[in-house]
Amino acid sequence: MKAASGFAAGPRPDKELAATAVRRALAAAGLDRAERVLLLLSREFARQPASAVQAAAGAAGCLQIGGCTASGLMTEAGWLLDQPAAAALVLGDLPPDASDEAPRLSFSGRTTLPHDWQKAPPRLGLLEAKAATWNQARPGGPDGVDIALPGLACEVLRADGLRLLSAPLPVDDGDGHDLRRVAGQTAAESLRRALPAALRAAPPLHQIAVIVADAMPAAGILAAHADGSLTLAAPAGRTIAWALRQPLAAEEEIRRLLAAVGEPPPAFALMFSCIGRGPLFYGGDDRDLLAFRHRFPGVPLLGAYGGGQIAPAADGNRLFQNAALTLLYRNCHV
Repeated sequence: MKAASGFAAGPRPDKELAATAVRRALAAAGLDRAERVLLLLSREFARQPASAVQAAAGAAGCLQIGGCTASGLMTEAGWLLDQPAAAALVLGDLPPDASDEAPRLSFSGRTTLPHDWQKAPPRLGLLEAKAATWNQARPGGPDGVDIALPGLACEVLRADGLRLLSAPLPVDDGDGHDLRRVAGQTAAESLRRALPAALRAAPPLHQIAVIVADAMPAAGILAAHADGSLTLAAPAGRTIAWALRQPLAAEEEIRRLLAAVGEPPPAFALMFSCIGRGPLFYGGDDRDLLAFRHRFPGVPLLGAYGGGQIAPAADGNRLFQNAALTLLYRNCHV
């Protein structure tokens, strides 16, 4: 199997950016034409992506073009958030195995995860509100697109970027999204006691996550009330744990996950990150991307920043926030 990425940026969302990204990827892979292309375009293409997708198909010499628009793009060479751009991953000499065992690669322009996508089969990918999607060089449906990569095995790394502040604590009083009392205290007081001393006077609610169940997305805090109760973005269960979104903990987590990956290295990788993570979270550079390059130098990577990351959870597919989802692909027979 051959795989390589290509990238192109310019002052305007011109279809030639997509063609250039594909041509650069083909040259890097040593291919004259591609069997399949994953094409990601910046959000400036969202209103009229068709001409760019067709230009990519012409450059690739194939119609197996799938992807979406996103708030920012990345390859193993770097990232870009604030300029029209196209990023492409070309695949050639694909394995002949026609099996479809890997999770479905899924892209959606909805504001929430489509209901039907919450059930089997397993899905991995990106959700970006108002994004355009395409597969087989054609526009996606109302929910988006899902793409099969037959003959390839996928190893999934999900880095939530959380520093645990407490062990699981019993919920004494709560109703749906409203959390009132935890471990004999008001929810707000329980949170303050769990926070580092420097944050207790003014808890940074936007950085705090509430772990409501194992292997499920953490919930954010939507509001704090005068009676000490908190309104969460998801219903709490019988226990909760407090956590903090912290750059150092996030970087340590993804480096630990990447270090545990066995040999051989992947043939290529995809990375889907939250727009609130990446360079904006790490203070000017994407430490997740740097960690990948350090662990797998020279391995082609294609990725994007969006509103949510789609991944399997304890009871089906779910939408995660502030996570970095890294997908490592290998030939099934390796």
